[in-house]
Amino acid sequence: MSTIDQDNKVAFMTYVELVLMRHGNINYNLIVSKLQAHYNCGILESLDHPEYLRDVLKEIHKNEYQSIIDEIRIESERLVDMDEFKDNFFKIMLM
Repeated sequence: MSTIDQDNKVAFMTYVELVLMRHGNINYNLIVSKLQAHYNCGILESLDHPEYLRDVLKEIHKNEYQSIIDEIRIESERLVDMDEFKDNFFKIMLM
């Protein structure tokens, strides 16, 4: 993976974390803990396996899940040259 790709991925992860933190630090910490406990990864690593993040978010944010995904989509619109990555990510998140 090129440095630009890695930088873009980190930037995307930052937007994901920003949205999750807006929904409460307790829930954010619970998401991080569950990703670590169930999948041995953090948020950055879960971007390679969006299904991990999807499952944890659906468990923790049952009724808010769709609005969280919408918020991540809106925030990530600022990122350019990542359309394929974002399309794949959101395709999995909306399954």
